[in-house]
Parts: sequence; structure tokens; C-alpha cells
Amino acid sequence: MNPSERMRVVVTGATGNVGTSLVRALAREPRVASVLGLARRRPGLTLEKTEWAEVDLSLDGDEARLAQYVADADAVVHLAWRFQPTHDPVTTWRSNVLGSVRLFEAVGAARVPVLVYGSSVGAYSPGPGNGAPVSESWPTHGWPGAAYTREKAYVERLLDTFERDHPTTRVVRMRPGFMFKEESASEQRRIFAGRWLPGQLFRPELIPLVPELAGLRFQALHTDDAVEAYRSALLREVRGAFNLAADPVVDVGTLAALLDARPVKVPAAAVRGVLSAAWRMRVAPASPDLFDAVLRLPVMATERARRELEWTPSRSSVEALEAFLRGVRAGGGDATDPLTGRRFG
Repeated sequence: MNPSERMRVVVTGATGNVGTSLVRALAREPRVASVLGLARRRPGLTLEKTEWAEVDLSLDGDEARLAQYVADADAVVHLAWRFQPTHDPVTTWRSNVLGSVRLFEAVGAARVPVLVYGSSVGAYSPGPGNGAPVSESWPTHGWPGAAYTREKAYVERLLDTFERDHPTTRVVRMRPGFMFKEESASEQRRIFAGRWLPGQLFRPELIPLVPELAGLRFQALHTDDAVEAYRSALLREVRGAFNLAADPVVDVGTLAALLDARPVKVPAAAVRGVLSAAWRMRVAPASPDLFDAVLRLPVMATERARRELEWTPSRSSVEALEAFLRGVRAGGGDATDPLTGRRFG
């Protein structure tokens, strides 16, 4: 991008965990002229250089309005994603996959110069048996058992076709680990643990034990650090995929130290059985298939983002988890429908 030019950026899913942080970061960025945030429900946020519009990517018949929103964009960032209802995968497929199809078609027709897509570590196939970190070239076939990982992998294939058919559009795929901030904690509690689990229970003195599960290790980062990588990708002439994660890799020992708890070996099958029963009784919203997928996530190498985006996380993965725990206990939220604070629990 010419340094003298200022961008108009359109962001889908602008009221979620990443979207709210990204819109704020772009509003502060001198090289961005304006931001249009798209969401299913208009938020109560007033930000400099930012306008809002309502759109539901899962609905037929909204193509003309979507085309109008992206018509004069210099860049589109696609973050819209539905995690629920996990009992109705057709609904999430319509929103996440068919909604992405509609957006990519609109971006291609408008010849938008830049498309940045919020993918995930969940798009990756299970990692190598030796646990070595994987680069962005690792296969992105997901884990077939979970709707979330299936859909993330499928959208990667959609982007393969888009890049082939629209070579003049610069396409960037962000593949972050788990992203946390205080303001998203209530939403994440509702998504994964349900509305009724009291956030005040997430205190070290009330969690004496943590399950030690074979294969349980994952990567995390603070949402605001992930957003810095997004901002850099918008402003630099880069293409392709970027893994995003902070150190250290989170394992049972990390969680035990964070919660001042004692690790206890538990068979994964037993934990899955409890989760499966809770999910089938609709007590817990997270499906047991997602538990299976988490145990198979690879560890990602992040050298490319650090090198080409000049990106370095300002917080560790432990600090990101600490922010999440503070937010859960306090009922943290933001002035958007997805991030509403507490809401039961």
C-alpha cells in the first residue's frame, strides 16, 4: 500500500472477541480512513472513524446489501463465526461456511484488493506424533469429528479456490491459538461452559485439582496481541497463512501452577463420557467432539509472523489466561450483544 493512501476497511463479526479489539485498533491507526463493522445486531459502541451495519451472512437474499457494503472497500477482514448451537450443525454450517461463500463472492465481484480471514489452529490436521511444532504448510484438514474444525477446514478450501480465481486479491489467513481477554470472558464461559456455571467458582482456592490428560496441551495469546498481527497484515504486502501464539505452550503443569492446584491423572475416556452426558442433557453447550479435537491440536511454529509481520506478543499465554480468569470472576463484557457481561452464571 502507498504510504500516502488511507484505507477503508470492512470487518465482519465486528462485535465479537477479535472484532471489537480490531475495530478499536483500526480506529486508532492513522493509515485507516474509515471502518465499517458488520454484525447481526448493531452494538452500543461509538468509535472514531467507525460506522456499523447489520447483516446476517447465513441468510439468503442479503447478497445485494452485502455487495453494497464491500463495494468500495480497500480491505475486508472476515471474522464472523458462530460456535453454537452445537446440537444443530446445519445452522452453524449455513452461517460459517455458506456465509463465507457469500462474502467471498461479494469480495471477488467487487475486486477488493485485500482479504484477511480469521482461521484457527483448529483448521489443522492432528500434529505429528513427536509433538514437533508445525509450520503454516501443515495440512489443514481439521479433525472430522467436530463441526468447528470441519467448518474451519472447509473454509480453507474455499479460500484455495478464491485465490485461484482472484489472483489480484491479496489473501491472508490468520491461524491463532486460543484468544483471551477480560472483555470476552463472559461470552467464552457461555459458549463452552454454559450460562449457569458461576464465574466466581473460577478461583484458585476453589479448584484444588486439575485433570492430567494425555495429549492436553494448547497455545494461547491475548486477543489484543492477535489483533496487532491482523493490523500489520492489512498494512504490509504479505500473503498466505500466519500462525499466531504466545509462549509458553500451555500444558497441565502450566494450568496447575496458574490455579495453584494439583494435577491428577484422569483417563480421557472418562472425561469425554462426562462431557458427552452433559452435552446430551443440554447442561453443557460444548460438544464432546470438540474435546476430541482439542486433544489432537498441533503445536504451531510462529516464526513467519514474527519475521514478516514483525510481530511479537506483548503478553505471555499465562497472562492471557489470567485475563480470562479475571473476566470470568468479574463477569467482564463489552457493549455488544455477543460480549454482554455475565448474563447468568
